[in-house]
Amino acid sequence: MWKQFIRPLSAGRRACRYGQPTHETRSHSVGAGEITPGISALEYYQRRMVLASKLPKKSIAVLVGNNVKYASGAVFYDFQQNNDLYYLTGWLEPNSVAIIEKVRDNGNDDDVVLHMLVPESAPAQELWEGARSGTAGAYEVFNADETAPIDDFEMYVSKLIARNDYVYYDDPNKSSKSMFASYFSAPQPKYPMQRILDQHSKSVRSLTNLVARQRAVKSASEIAVMAKAGAASSSAIDKCMAMTNELQTENELAKLLEYQFVRHGCEKHAYIPVVASGNNALTIHYTRNDDVLKKDQLVFIDAGGKLGGYCADISRGWPVGKFTQPQKDIYSAVLAVNKSVIAKCSPGISLQELHNVSVEHLSQELKNLPGFSGVSHSQIANKLYPHYIGHHLGLDLHDVPTISRHQGLVPGNVVTVEPGLYIPESSQWPKWYHGIGVRVEDNVAITSNGHQVLTNAAKEIKDIERLTGNS
Repeated sequence: MWKQFIRPLSAGRRACRYGQPTHETRSHSVGAGEITPGISALEYYQRRMVLASKLPKKSIAVLVGNNVKYASGAVFYDFQQNNDLYYLTGWLEPNSVAIIEKVRDNGNDDDVVLHMLVPESAPAQELWEGARSGTAGAYEVFNADETAPIDDFEMYVSKLIARNDYVYYDDPNKSSKSMFASYFSAPQPKYPMQRILDQHSKSVRSLTNLVARQRAVKSASEIAVMAKAGAASSSAIDKCMAMTNELQTENELAKLLEYQFVRHGCEKHAYIPVVASGNNALTIHYTRNDDVLKKDQLVFIDAGGKLGGYCADISRGWPVGKFTQPQKDIYSAVLAVNKSVIAKCSPGISLQELHNVSVEHLSQELKNLPGFSGVSHSQIANKLYPHYIGHHLGLDLHDVPTISRHQGLVPGNVVTVEPGLYIPESSQWPKWYHGIGVRVEDNVAITSNGHQVLTNAAKEIKDIERLTGNS
């Protein structure tokens, strides 16, 4: 039986100073019984139990948190936790390690122990950097069974590895180094975890795929958080559509989007947005956002907010002015495909099958437009629609990429549906469509009887023109 338990969230806690929002310190965003917005302590506990059920006895799963990264000198980037560690604990503070140990107790029942090694409280540093939860907070709030300062990592983890037969661990250094960085960095001395592994002849297995399969299927609570993020992001985008005529540049619109995401209930934006006026939209991931908004041309955005760590991911296009007929033609074709693919989202169908549907439908739509009668599937897939129909969505924008596109979707999967068309400025294509680029993207949760659309930003032409004041 599982011996771990959930400590009452209000019982016997010290003065309420923690390194991240808790119900005691930020009750407006974290509810009673929750570790993070919308996700309860019990759900985090259950996630660990599910993972432990897939591990052999006498094994440990080691999850290494991320560090603060610096842009230059003392200027740091917004901290992003290792999402596998976050998924299993809710812990958002840097320089930390979580270890899930599966052992046998004297009664021959399975027992699971959560170890957390975290930066200890340090008043001198907290004066500058803010509160730390420390080992006491890891125990009180995050339900760790055993805690230790991160400075004790080498001795503590060595003991755990010595008494277990299997180690599940993925070296974060192997996945995070860029090819560019490798040109200039010399080989580094072995870091503590590698030294420990070298000292013990234990089987080391990958953990990432196990957690990915679990993360791919969202709980009802996760989908509820993602629905809130999607609704807030949709309202924010609608507001930006309505204000576009007051703006002069892509950068203004990008900053307005970020503000509106927060204003409507998200914590921040989920990623650097695409805000592309005119033919800038022909660059799929255009993030310079440094041009002017061109009158009578489309502005295309790919943006979303984040709530409780969960991302929204929405693409829309609208005119700075009113839709011209060529813009309306291309936009309507993409919108039709967006709606037809969403209609097919249900258990059993794969992302690859949905992509095939999108290419087939785009071909039909384009052949109905002047100048595209001879367009082929190959031309669509390679030149006019060079990206995929979508991806899983969750704590990461492109969530759990190790899940195969050919695998049938199941209830609890959340995916994006984002067909697009990008008409190059080439004599191969009708001149009146040159430079038009647009995606129409929504977030879709797979349910037992079909699907639930989590985003509702305006996408019908009449609704867009009503918002922009050009109906």
